[in-house]
Amino acid sequence: MSFYIHPIREFVVRPSLPPALARMPELATNILWAWEPSIRSIFRRLDPNLWKEVGYNPVAMLGRVSQATLERAAADSRFLAQYNLACSKFDAAVKTPSKDADGRLIAYFSAEYGLTECLPVYSGGLGVLSGDHMKSASDLDLPLVGVGLLYQLGYFRQFLNADGWQQERYLENDFYSLPVLPAIDGEGRQHVIHVHLPSGQVAVRVWTLDVGRIRMIFLDTNAPENERAEDRGITSQLYGGDNDTRIRQEIVLGIGGMRALEALGHKPTVFHMNEGHSAFLGVERIRLFIERQGMTFDEALEATRVNNIFTTHTPVPAGIDIFDTGLVHHYFAHYCREAGIEFNRFAGLGRRNPSDTGEPVSMAVMALNTSSYRNGVSKLHGEVSQHMWQSLWPNLPVTETPIGWVTNGVHLPSWVNGDLSDLYDQYLEPDWRSRLNDTEMWKLVKDIPDEELLEVHRRRKRRLISFIRDRQTAAASRRKVAANELRYSAEVLDSHALTIGFARRFATYKRATLLFRDVARLKRILCNAERPVQIVIAGKAHPKDQPGKAFIREIVQLSRDPDLWKHIVFVEDYDMKVGRELVQGVDIWLNNPRRGEEACGTSGMKAAMNGVMNLSILDGWFDEAYETSGGWAIGDREEYSEDQDAMHASNIYYLLESEIVPLFYARAEGGLSSDWARRMKECIMNLTPAFDARRMVDDYDRKYYRPSHKNWEHMAASGFEDARNRARWTARVREVWSRVSFVEMDASPSLPVMAGKGVNVRTVLHLAGLQPNDVRVECVLGRIGASGGLENGEIIQLSNTRVDGEAATFEREVTPKETGRLGYAVRVSPNHYDDPMTRPVTSMIKWANR
Repeated sequence: MSFYIHPIREFVVRPSLPPALARMPELATNILWAWEPSIRSIFRRLDPNLWKEVGYNPVAMLGRVSQATLERAAADSRFLAQYNLACSKFDAAVKTPSKDADGRLIAYFSAEYGLTECLPVYSGGLGVLSGDHMKSASDLDLPLVGVGLLYQLGYFRQFLNADGWQQERYLENDFYSLPVLPAIDGEGRQHVIHVHLPSGQVAVRVWTLDVGRIRMIFLDTNAPENERAEDRGITSQLYGGDNDTRIRQEIVLGIGGMRALEALGHKPTVFHMNEGHSAFLGVERIRLFIERQGMTFDEALEATRVNNIFTTHTPVPAGIDIFDTGLVHHYFAHYCREAGIEFNRFAGLGRRNPSDTGEPVSMAVMALNTSSYRNGVSKLHGEVSQHMWQSLWPNLPVTETPIGWVTNGVHLPSWVNGDLSDLYDQYLEPDWRSRLNDTEMWKLVKDIPDEELLEVHRRRKRRLISFIRDRQTAAASRRKVAANELRYSAEVLDSHALTIGFARRFATYKRATLLFRDVARLKRILCNAERPVQIVIAGKAHPKDQPGKAFIREIVQLSRDPDLWKHIVFVEDYDMKVGRELVQGVDIWLNNPRRGEEACGTSGMKAAMNGVMNLSILDGWFDEAYETSGGWAIGDREEYSEDQDAMHASNIYYLLESEIVPLFYARAEGGLSSDWARRMKECIMNLTPAFDARRMVDDYDRKYYRPSHKNWEHMAASGFEDARNRARWTARVREVWSRVSFVEMDASPSLPVMAGKGVNVRTVLHLAGLQPNDVRVECVLGRIGASGGLENGEIIQLSNTRVDGEAATFEREVTPKETGRLGYAVRVSPNHYDDPMTRPVTSMIKWANR
């Protein structure tokens, strides 16, 4: 057992900055530098070798840079000019007055954030998406605060053994060498909030991070106050441990996050749950309303759901956190008892069937139940989510399941290479950086000379190859390989060859080995001496995902084939840095998941903004982008079949052989063909404005943030009486709903109806004591499909025309908008929502029989 000397006192030694450089710490602790090159360049220029050694981390650099280096920089007029430019850029981005936010404040919760590679609290696409959301919210001056967990070990670092099998190691984060700062209370101490677990109260330290204009809050439990190792280790690893660890992390994120917001004085008017990991925040909000407003559980649910938003990123049930009822009871029995909440009422929020006490608790179902707005992350994923969760609204057609969509976007300044940005400075409008969603402005990309665009890309490819050779050589040295293999590592890849990139999490549905189904055919494509092709692959498998690890080993071993070692490279330890180099330097971006199982797939967007064409399944974002992308589609929009893998692999080979490789090597004078450059321009100018993250954040603001804020204002203005009234009303409707029935259905003649003529729809309902305005009676009019059901029905509300005791007549003349075989159906539902997309989870919908 190792012996450690424990300090009796801790302190931090900071460099003595010359007065001329006094703002360096301010620049270092706001990660605006991650996307503002003028700020980043001053740290790189200060000491290029140290900058690389500290992993491009300005805070760590200021902690290690020599006093002599600082003094030299302060005396260097050229450095000071660059430093002053960086300060002015910083002030323009961060310190100019904010626009009027109308009292709005959005609290955005996510379990991971990919903001920069030196803050390793992310694992993949979900985290990078969250990070890009923060950056774009800052660029748009959106009133938003982010909430997340600060992991002591973060996500694992990957390395491969001699056999090509993935190994994991964890590096401990020194928070004092990261851009985060302790959140300080009025007494000069770090804020600490507490959450209750079965072991007792757990202390949670609060940290802050500035992302441009955005303030973020991070939480960690590795606090001296926590005597138990398991309590200190709650925030140790991202996605580590078992379900017991996961539920503890999600309690800290959801409940602890709410308490941290309050401790720091933030008063959000909108709450956005990015995935279900933070769904316990909805329960904490309910508890607060019960305690502070004297509400019942149902009243508090009505009061809080109006401004909760849930974004699902998961197209398959296996990707959702589900906890056994016993585990949930273990962690929440005390919480419910203290709050006066019946446990099964609480647990029912996370069940498809709330009355089934044996059903596990789903975090996604809990988030759906406690939100008014719900969305997927692409148009196709929104539709997949409607199918996935339709059973929560069992009497609604799938197309009306109240789950919408906002297609993801990526933060252009974080992902587009600097050389390309310089080209835009020459040929686009001077203010192009503030007009990223201006489709007309992006048409100016056509004016960029082909050769200039191609030369920029060739430079990026050379840089990518140099980067990969350095990584491969370092990895080979670590494995102590033979001298010839070490030499090979420094010779991989050819800057003139067509280069395909594939980088993502190695989940099996992403089919990382699809390209290698027919090795003989692939060899003929890759090893053509006149037209060589090479593939660069990167990605991590979850530590417990043995099939994913097997995929990696299969690729690594294939790359050692004597014919292929120059043509296939697996790059270890995929992170944001590796991803950035790849999307900027390859020629083609490959994406081949099983259709419907990739929620969005943002790496292809990053590639597209760098002029890299996609070769992709029509899934996620690419299903929307393909027609104007300049890229190639693998297969059609067919449903899954057993031989789909073989068909898609064959289609990839065919597209490479017949279209992509010939086009790439159709050389014009001086370089690549003008057709290749034309496709690059088409890719950039059509996809950049559509898939930049500013468009995404704008969509959230327009569709969800602003309506949620207005709902909250209305609710608060009533003193929350609206919530009490709605809860009482819902209870009354639920009590009599089984007795509500259709008494009479007046069917219009089935004779042909002439175009432009109306059809009278009339029905009589027994309301069982309800009033006509308590219900919404609708006609669904549409074409009758081959199955006999209505397709793409138009929803038309009927009007109450007569009341006779408990019988009420509803009718309306409806005019079909198309010809052919049409029909209609009539339904009744409780009338307690204005927007169908905010319809609560309910089965209280009845349809008239023939």
